[in-house]
Amino acid sequence: MPHPGPDSRWRVPFDGRFRVADAPTHHRQDDAEARLAAAAERLDKLQRKLYADDRYSLLLVFQAMDAAGKDGTIRAVMRGVDPAGCDVTAFKQPSKEELDHDFLWRVMRALPERGRIGIFNRSHYEEVLVARVHPELIAGQRLPRRPDDLFEERFDSIRDMERHLYRNGTIILKFWLNVGRDEQRRRFLDRIDDPDARWKFAAGDVAERAHWDEYMSAYEEALNATSRPWAPWYAIPADDKRTMRSLVAETIVKTLEGLPLRWPRPDEEETAEMERLRGLLVRE
Repeated sequence: MPHPGPDSRWRVPFDGRFRVADAPTHHRQDDAEARLAAAAERLDKLQRKLYADDRYSLLLVFQAMDAAGKDGTIRAVMRGVDPAGCDVTAFKQPSKEELDHDFLWRVMRALPERGRIGIFNRSHYEEVLVARVHPELIAGQRLPRRPDDLFEERFDSIRDMERHLYRNGTIILKFWLNVGRDEQRRRFLDRIDDPDARWKFAAGDVAERAHWDEYMSAYEEALNATSRPWAPWYAIPADDKRTMRSLVAETIVKTLEGLPLRWPRPDEEETAEMERLRGLLVRE
């Protein structure tokens, strides 16, 4: 299997050296719009080849603090992709049925088929991020045991699951959209001040800002524990939305270009039948 993600300055290293404090939240490309458009056009062609090849699937995982731009990034990057070959799943608070299963069950049900792109807007990582910041959520999961190293066990389970998927043809790219605290504040104010955007605002979003440092610690630990060659994390600066979207799109395109995708070729019998049918059509 080829390496699932291109090397870049934004890829989280696999050796535990990643530090949130050193990860920039701002990066600007003056030609970001043009680069995004070019990447989106290329992605459209690669998605069709992925679908025709029917050996690999692509899973894109997006995690971020509120107002980082997950929804807008998914729309912008996937704007030219055939909807028939792409599925987006938004994971919110677990349902009663989901709580009656292990924490990976609900994401396993949403995995993309071969030839398709699956997008997780939030994901199984909520169980080592939000649950880490709010351990009271664990009590509602009715676990048969609560070991002291619960989150280490969950990291083990995530690594094992993602490696299993990779071995079976699912290419995984994980994006942490790294928005700065000041920029998040500005976006919250913009939502409140814009009557057409107020529906996006939730009072709980501001309450979560009080846990900012705890979330950053949880992200640092989770990314270090689970950024691996078979499922790399990318810490994408998110303060400039245009650049963020361009960086995500180009990472996806480079990944697909690195796969040995091929158009199906008919065998001799199929080719002969096509020639016969072609003759019938020509003589009509």
